[in-house]
Amino acid sequence: MKTGLVSIITPCYNGEKYIKETIDSVLAQSYKNWEMIIVDDGSKDHSAEIVQEYEKKDSRIQLVQQENAGSAAARNNGIRRAEGQYIALLDADDVWLPDFLEKQIRHMKANNAVCVFCAYDHIDANSKDILHTTHVKREISIRDMRVMNQIGCLTGLYDCLKHGKIYLREELKSLRDDYAYWYDIVALENKAYGNQEVLAKYRVLSNSTTGNKKKLIKKQYAFYRKYLKENPIEASINLIRWGIAGIRKFS
Repeated sequence: MKTGLVSIITPCYNGEKYIKETIDSVLAQSYKNWEMIIVDDGSKDHSAEIVQEYEKKDSRIQLVQQENAGSAAARNNGIRRAEGQYIALLDADDVWLPDFLEKQIRHMKANNAVCVFCAYDHIDANSKDILHTTHVKREISIRDMRVMNQIGCLTGLYDCLKHGKIYLREELKSLRDDYAYWYDIVALENKAYGNQEVLAKYRVLSNSTTGNKKKLIKKQYAFYRKYLKENPIEASINLIRWGIAGIRKFS
C-alpha cells in the first residue's frame, strides 16, 4: 500500500461516448498522487482503444480488460490491483470537479474519518446541468444507511489503511451492489462524513438504472429484506422513504 496514493477504480462497458470526459476530469485534479485503473468489461465499442491512448501518455492510467461480468466484478478486479491508501469509485460517464480529491482528502483528515462523501450535481447525455443539487448530511451513521444509500458512488472516498480493502458483493449482480459497498464501509466505524461542497457531477441517462426507478422498486425492497435483514414492515417503510427521496431528487 502506498501512503497518500488514491486508487481510482473505473468500470467501463461501451463507454466510448463519455470516457474521455471522465479521464480528463481526473487528469485535471489539483491533487496529483493518484492511479486510475480502468477495467474494460468486455466492451464492444472503441472504449479500450481510447483508454490505451491515454495510457501511453500518462503512466498513472492503467487499462485492464476482462470478459463481460458486470460492474461489481469489474470494480473488484480494479480494487484487487489497487495500490493506494484511498479507494474511489468513478464510473465511466461521471466527472469530478478539479479539486475533488484535494478537498475530500482534506475533509477526511479534518474529521479523522475512514469514509467521506460530498454533494453533487447532475448532468444529462450532453453534459448539461439538470435537476437539483443532491445535498448531503454532515455526518451519517449506519442507521441512516439502512433507510437508503446516503453516499453518491462517484463522491465516496475510503481510506483502507485501518480496515483493509472492502470489495463489492458480486452476488447482487451489479444492482444495489454500490449501496452494499458503502453500507459495509460505513458499518466499519458507524459513521461517515459529508462534505457540503459540490465536487462532482453524476450523469443521468434515460436508459440507466437510476433513470428508470420503476425497475428498481422490487430490487430495492429485496435488498432491504435479504441484505439488511429487515422485516416486511421496516422494509416497506424504508421503501416509501426511498421512493419519496427519489421523486424529490429527480423531479
